[in-house]
Order: sequence, then structure tokens, then C-alpha cells
Amino acid sequence: MNETVEKTKFPIGFYFCSITFTFERAAYYASKWLIYAFLTTTIVAGGLEISKGEAAIMQSYLVAFTYAAPVLFGVIADRWIGARYLIPVGMFLMGGGYYLASIATSKSLIWAMVILVSIGTGLFKGNVSAITGELFTNQKELDSAYSVQYSFVNIGSFIGTTAVGVLVATTFMKNGIQGFSQCFFLAAVLCVVGGLWFIFAWRFLGEAGKQPFAKGSDKASDAKASVDKQPLTTIEKKRVFAIILVSFFSIIFWLFWYMSYLSVYDYMTEFVKLDIGKIVVPTSWFDSLNALTCIILGPVLAAVWLKLARRPQGDMSLFKKTGIGLALLGASFLMLVGAELSRGVGASSDHKASLIWIILFGLLLSLGEMFFSPLGNSFVSKYAPRKILSILMGVWTFATFIAGFSYGRLYAIVLQFDMMIVYTVIPIITFIAAVLLFMFDKNLKTLIIEDEEKF
Repeated sequence: MNETVEKTKFPIGFYFCSITFTFERAAYYASKWLIYAFLTTTIVAGGLEISKGEAAIMQSYLVAFTYAAPVLFGVIADRWIGARYLIPVGMFLMGGGYYLASIATSKSLIWAMVILVSIGTGLFKGNVSAITGELFTNQKELDSAYSVQYSFVNIGSFIGTTAVGVLVATTFMKNGIQGFSQCFFLAAVLCVVGGLWFIFAWRFLGEAGKQPFAKGSDKASDAKASVDKQPLTTIEKKRVFAIILVSFFSIIFWLFWYMSYLSVYDYMTEFVKLDIGKIVVPTSWFDSLNALTCIILGPVLAAVWLKLARRPQGDMSLFKKTGIGLALLGASFLMLVGAELSRGVGASSDHKASLIWIILFGLLLSLGEMFFSPLGNSFVSKYAPRKILSILMGVWTFATFIAGFSYGRLYAIVLQFDMMIVYTVIPIITFIAAVLLFMFDKNLKTLIIEDEEKF
């Protein structure tokens, strides 16, 4: 047992899965920015010149349905086809979607991109996370593994929010026409290369993802296969409920997480001193700060989770970690309150707050995200009944869809209220949620641990 806990080297297949995520996320985050910029840019500059409101709706559908699709398509990997075979298909479909955007001269091809990318994400996202969990025999390594994988995800995010945006207005710009087409094509290439990369990775995955999750791997015994066909046991039903419960807290987290970007963009533009010497800091760099922080924190927190797992009492529960993530998210909003206090509450835009407040906001937001997002994947991998593993991975993702679909409407409502009230109430909500998770931690653990097990 001790020998297993001491193991810190991840299987090589884990890195192939993680790098596949990097390819896909680089394409996705590039296109998430590209779709809005392309739709709203004037026709003479290479865009479609539609209203910002309509463009925002199309972008929000891209975000929302790439989180809903894994729930709808997760059942394929659970029942009919091995997840490893669906992942490259998903990548190629996404590549096809981005290619259509690269030749788009109307909104119809952009809608086609949204549809193809959503379907492709449904075949890709939850299945990569599920296969990652299958690669580990020691579940105590999963929190660490998913934290490292989240760094690979954010490497893609960092590329998508920095380098690709620059290419549009510099390298690929010609005769006043911005390089939207070339950048969409680059996103397509990234997905195709990522799909081929994952096919090459099959040889390093062992039996993971060969069979539908409900059937188990080839090495599973006939008796085990027979058990998989039976109804869920009492403890399995409890664990399904626990996953749904944690997903509910995920809605709270991501609802305010997404809204934080709109809040920061608006506040930065009007009330923060953005000049550093001759450089004016663009609001888009807030996205890059988030991605870069998550890249750095991934290995650091991975080491922390491994160290905690080696303690006699074991690691802290996911419920406590989730609570800490919510508390950090609430604390990040307090940075806007601090910024407003520092410049004078209600003062005119001539009085600017220091950029340090925004940096602190981003660091706390990212730290909260690192406690929350990768550990959710770990939790589902540990406790989801195997026969519905992909579906429950999708449920975790679907919670983000609900938040992504709702945050814009919530932000439109809160704009009608005083900023100081809003950005004080949000932390109160997240702090209450965090306290509840800590208070009922022992009760919640009974949902996932059988009576004879020791936590």
C-alpha cells in the first residue's frame, strides 16, 4: 500500500491525453475570441459586420453547447463504442467546423461551425477525462493527475488568448483585411493534428477506452461483466447523488466565474489605471493571466495533493476543496470592492484604482478555479459507477453549460444595482456555500464511502 502511495510518476498515456487537450483547447479558445471579432468587424476589414448583441448570442451558444454536448454524447462511450475511438472523431469534426468558419461569408457557415464543434466536443471532452482516470490504479493520484492535466489545458488556453489574437492583426493581415480566415484554418489544423496525435497515443493507453465503459476492459472477469449489467447498488446510487450535488455547487461557482470576466472588463476600462510606462494593458490580458496562473499552479497543487494523500489521515475531502474554491472565488470579487474603496466610492472615472487590484483578482480567481475544476473530474473518476462513467463526466460538464448559458442574463440584471452592493453580495453567497460544505463534510462523505471503509 505504501509503495503505491509513494508512486509519483504518471503513465505515459496520461501525457498523451493531456497534450491532446492542449491542441483542442488552443483551437477552442482561439475560435471563441475569433467568432465574436469576425462577426462584429466591418466587411471591408474582413468581417461580417453584424450587431454586437447577435454576435454575443452566437458566441454564447458556442460556449454553452460545447458544455452540454458531452452529456448527450457520453452515452455512446458508456454503451456502444470505446471512448478512445470517439476522441479522434470528435477532433476531426471540430476541425471540420473550424474549416467551415475559415471560408465563411455568411452567418450560416458560422452556425454550422457551432454545431460541428459542439458535436465534436461531445465526443471528445468527457471521454478524454474518463480515459485519464482509467490509466490510474491508485485513486489517490487522481487529484494530482487532473491538476497537472489542467495545466496542459491552460497551455492551450494561453495560446488561444494571446498568440492567435495577435496573428489576426499582424502576421495574417493583408491590405487592411484581418486574418480571421487564416486563424480559423489554423484552429482546424490544430484539431486534425491533435486527432492524429491521439491515434498515435493508442499504443500507450493499454486497455483504457477500448471497450464501452459499461462493458469494462478485456481483462475484466465474466463475473464482473455480469455485475455491470445489474441495477445500481445502494452505495452507487449515493455516489451518483453526491456527483449531482457537487455539480450543483459547480453551477454556483461557474456562474460567478464567468460573470467575473464581464465585471473586470467593464471596471478595468473605466476605473483602473492601465498605463505601465508606454504600454497600455489590454483587457484581454486578464484571460492570459488566468491561463498562465493555472499553468503554473497545476504542478504545484499536484504536489500538494500527493503530499496530503501520504498523511496517515489521508487527503482532505473534495467537499472541503470545493468549499475552498468557492471561498477564493468570493474573495476575488472583494478585490473590486477594495479597488473602489481605494479610489473613492462613486468617484468619477478620473480617479483610477491601481492595476494591482485586478492582478490580485485574477490570481485569487485562478487559484479558486484550480481547487475546483480539475478536482471535479477526479471526483467523478473515483466514484462514478463504471457503467455510466461518461454520462456522469458529462453531468459535471453540463453544470458549466447551465452557468455559461445564464451568466450574461444575470449580469444584465446586476447592472441595475449599485456595484458595491453586488460585489459584496456575491462573496457572501460563495462564503455561505463554502461554510455549508465544511459543516456537512462528514455527512457528505457518507454518500461516497461504504460503511466498512475508512476515510
